[in-house]
Amino acid sequence: MSGLHVAVIMDGNGRWARSRGLPRWRGHLGGVESVRDVVRAAPDLGITTLTLYAFSSDNWKRPAAEVGRLFWLLREYCTRERGELLENGVRVTAIGRRDRIPRSALAELVRTETETAGESRLHLRLAIDYSSKAEIARASRELAQRAETGSLAAGEISPDLLYQTLTGGVAAPDLLIRTAGEQRLSDFLLWELAYAELYFTTVLWPDFRRADLMRALADFRRRERRFGGLGARPASPPELVPANEPKRRAV
Repeated sequence: MSGLHVAVIMDGNGRWARSRGLPRWRGHLGGVESVRDVVRAAPDLGITTLTLYAFSSDNWKRPAAEVGRLFWLLREYCTRERGELLENGVRVTAIGRRDRIPRSALAELVRTETETAGESRLHLRLAIDYSSKAEIARASRELAQRAETGSLAAGEISPDLLYQTLTGGVAAPDLLIRTAGEQRLSDFLLWELAYAELYFTTVLWPDFRRADLMRALADFRRRERRFGGLGARPASPPELVPANEPKRRAV
């Protein structure tokens, strides 16, 4: 079986901190430990692409101090983990807007992308300042501009071309995991998740570890993915013979 693409909505950092009487930023700090553990575990579990929802475009609505702490954590993660990411063959890329990311965090993110660009054991994608609706609109504008300039005929615009423009050709996720008990997509990979399997767990993200990822994958592998088809056809049932009638012998 080819490598899996797993996407994760990392939810529950604030609740984890609140339940312990800690400030919210401590929950985000605990969440970094979960990121580290899951990234280490992923390749051994057959995952070749891992997309983590790190910061949504709607998260700008949070208090400025919390937003600042989140981007500080992004900078620190890139700075401190870059060596291990390289050692473990992890390529890092970011999706979403970049123009609003604080300069110091963006510099470390770009450096990490550049230095890990040749790695291939795991593709770690960080969705930062990300909105799926905004990304679909961006890809649509790009195709419309190509049509306006004559480099693309309107009739050539297809779902496959839009997907390619939207994702750069990254395979669609096979599995979406959302932690902390919520059961919604929250503007995350709306196009790409069309046929993904969805797995929801009440485990808060700072408590999510390799064993939790293994449970999600075990559940995923028990499912039958049909992609709109019928799946495997069941075997024909045996011929039913009334109890008082002997079976006919073949002639």
